[in-house]
Amino acid sequence: MGMSAAEGTEWQGTTRWLAGFCLARLGFSTIFTTYAAAMPLLIVDWHMTASQAGLVNSAYHLGYLTSLFIVGFLADSIGAKRTYLFASIAAASSALTFAFFAHSFHSGLLLYGLTGLLSGGSYTPGLTIIAQQFHPARRGRAIGFYLAAASAGYAASLLLSSIFMRVSGWRAAFLVTALGPLAGALMGYWMLRGTANVIVPRHVGAAASGMVTALFRNNAAVLIVLSYVFHSWELLGLWAWIPFFLAFVAGGGRQTAGAASLGAGFSALTYLVSVGGPILGGTLSDRVGRGTVIIVMATLSVICSFTIGWLVTMPLWLVVLVAFLYQFTSIADSPVLSTAVTEVVEPRYLGAAYSIRSVLGFGAGAISPWVFGMVVDWGRALSTPSPMLTWGLAFGVLGLGGCMAPLCILRMRALPGGYR
Repeated sequence: MGMSAAEGTEWQGTTRWLAGFCLARLGFSTIFTTYAAAMPLLIVDWHMTASQAGLVNSAYHLGYLTSLFIVGFLADSIGAKRTYLFASIAAASSALTFAFFAHSFHSGLLLYGLTGLLSGGSYTPGLTIIAQQFHPARRGRAIGFYLAAASAGYAASLLLSSIFMRVSGWRAAFLVTALGPLAGALMGYWMLRGTANVIVPRHVGAAASGMVTALFRNNAAVLIVLSYVFHSWELLGLWAWIPFFLAFVAGGGRQTAGAASLGAGFSALTYLVSVGGPILGGTLSDRVGRGTVIIVMATLSVICSFTIGWLVTMPLWLVVLVAFLYQFTSIADSPVLSTAVTEVVEPRYLGAAYSIRSVLGFGAGAISPWVFGMVVDWGRALSTPSPMLTWGLAFGVLGLGGCMAPLCILRMRALPGGYR
């Protein structure tokens, strides 16, 4: 039986509860970066071009955004907790399905898209659950830890992939990391067993179209959503290609198991460092304002986008150092953008707002890995290929989108009432 928001006004979130809920999020995240880690080997084994490899990654995000759109409205109707629990089962089953049955570009495209479709249902309901459990003064930090847990899961995925790809091949890496969503589902069920399923009452006849209209009449919400869209373009393109890029640098352009393992290992280290990004970003935003943190972190991330690709022939340690900063800053504004939505949108429309934001954001993020791959293919097809030009332009494409994120927040600050 769900309870209404009016009945659930007490903020019940505790550090212990948040830690367990974040562990569940970590588990769900372990399948996310395995494909990126294995891409140097899959390009060879599945006879793919770079654009095809990027398209498989894009299929995951397209599936993911579809599920986000559905579950956001579903969470407003049946409650975020109930939606989260149903979606957890689907996520665990889809990860194992891909690990066992993907064997070619076409099967990978289909099954990775299915994995994304069934994996997205625990994300925005999880954000909504945290928003329901924590007072606004603590919410940014709480959401920061939730997203940091995802970064830790990505790092664990890359680390496990680095080990198992070298020892037993890419399929072993997928099988091992597919156990994470199963563990996440079990942990999620355990942590939510005493948590109320909150259903925020809406006006009679408040259909989905009405929710969409309400959102797009809210100028502040529109600018937050647009900032998230450009942020996602840059971030998801980075996540899709940074393991391959570091493998390319480590192997001197050779696509071997050893180079792929090194690329995954170094990427795992960058993800471990990036765990602090959402925590710092969320905590700072509670103190100095959401807008300030978004502008600073997004600007630093864009600088990295326009820099790292041109360093492809530089020493590996320097490239990895820039990758550390890139990963940290690109994710640091994520919890701030998520928290900002809760402050400019009415609670009864929050699930719908997250759905629309996620569809647009992950839609942009789904396209960017494919576009990145097309730029790489274009660079390789030149009569005199230049790794610096190829990778510099590919990462630059991410930066072109990313630079719009802070501009949206600057525009938002100019609205009546402003925004810190």
